[in-house]
Amino acid sequence: MAFGSLGSGSNGQPMAEINTTPLVDVMLVLLVIFIITAPLLTHAIRLDLPRAEAPPAAEKPETIALSIDAAGGLYWNNDPLDGIATLSARLADAATRTPPPELHLRADRDTRYQRIAEVMSAARSAGVTNIGFVTDPTGLPPSPAAAAR
Repeated sequence: MAFGSLGSGSNGQPMAEINTTPLVDVMLVLLVIFIITAPLLTHAIRLDLPRAEAPPAAEKPETIALSIDAAGGLYWNNDPLDGIATLSARLADAATRTPPPELHLRADRDTRYQRIAEVMSAARSAGVTNIGFVTDPTGLPPSPAAAAR
């Protein structure tokens, strides 16, 4: 679409320049509006708010990090456990606390599902109801340098 001039002296060529006058006019109007309204946005009203006493926030439950390596070894907050019997005893002790703790279960991707099911069953029978699964959000296998650490 070609734009031509309105004058009679045109030689039939399209006009190659953009008229910026309307754009400048709109920008100046917006600048004036912002200059006028900016002080209104920073105006504060003094209020005397009522005071109220609130009970303290509820205690956050203890978090237990239970890890299972690829061989099925169990780790309670990075401390190795002997087996499911020791785990069941610790879970039963933890379930009696108030508020009940949260169990964060971390398992190696090569861990057999049977071992994870045994741990979940032991937690359920001990009375631990809050179980969360911790995963790697990237979904990528760890680099060899990270695995060596």
